[in-house]
Amino acid sequence: MTTVQQESAGALLRHWRERRGLSQLALANLAGVSARHLSFVETGRSKPSRRMLLALGEHLDIPLRERNALLLAAGLAPAYPEHRLGDVPMAAVADAIGRILTSHMPFPALVVDRHWTMIDANDAVTGLLAACAPALVEPPVNVLRLTLHPEGLAPLISNLGQWRAHLLARLRHQIGATGDPELMRLHAELEGYPGDGTAEAGHADAGDSAALVVPLRLRVGDVELSLLSTTTLFGTPLDVTVSELAIEAFYPADDATAHVLLGK
Repeated sequence: MTTVQQESAGALLRHWRERRGLSQLALANLAGVSARHLSFVETGRSKPSRRMLLALGEHLDIPLRERNALLLAAGLAPAYPEHRLGDVPMAAVADAIGRILTSHMPFPALVVDRHWTMIDANDAVTGLLAACAPALVEPPVNVLRLTLHPEGLAPLISNLGQWRAHLLARLRHQIGATGDPELMRLHAELEGYPGDGTAEAGHADAGDSAALVVPLRLRVGDVELSLLSTTTLFGTPLDVTVSELAIEAFYPADDATAHVLLGK
C-alpha cells in the first residue's frame, strides 16, 4: 500500500504565489495582511482563516477548483459548488448556452471545458467534422486533438502551421495560469503531431501582413472558409463548472466565407 501525502495549505499557497511571480511582501500588500503572517501561513506555523484564504485566492487569481482544494487542505469546507450542466441549479446557464449556440447559426460555435472537451456544439460544427476519423468524434471529443490530429481536421487546414502554433501558444498560456497536469500531457501529445512547417512562430504569412488576427483557413469541398475565432466566458462565476466553460465561436473573415455559410 502506498500513502499519498496531501500538500498543506501553506505549500499550496506558496506554489500559487510563486507561479504568479509575487513575493510574500507583494502578495501581503495586495491582500492587506502582514508579510510575517503570510510567511507563517506558508511554513505552517500559523493556520489561515477561511476569509484570508478566499482573499488570497482572489488576488492570486487561483481557479475556483483549486481554491476549493486550498480550503480543504486547511481543513475548511469548499466555498464553490460544482454542478453538472444538466443539474437543476444550472438550468439558466444551460439555457443561455443553448440560445447562444442556436443564435450563432449558420456560423460554427461550440462549448468546451477546462481540458478542451467538447460539451456541446451547433449543427454548423457537426457539418465540418464529416471528414474526421470516427474515433476522433466519439465522445468525449477533445477539440484540440480533433483539430490537429492527422486524421482529424489538420489535412483540411490550409494554414496548419500557423493555426497549430496559435493553438499551442494558447494552451501553453493556459498551462501557465493553471499548472494543470492533464493540459501538460495534452500539449506534449499535440506537439508530436506533424505540422506543415510554416508560420510555426504563430506569425501571419507574408500574404497576411495586414491581418489583425490569425484566421482558421479550412478547406470544405471545393471551397476554402476563412474564419475568425472568439472566446466567451461567463462573468463572475461562483460555480466550478461554470468557471471552466468557454464558448468558442467562429465568424466569417471575408465576404466569400460569409456567402458560403449564409447560402447566398
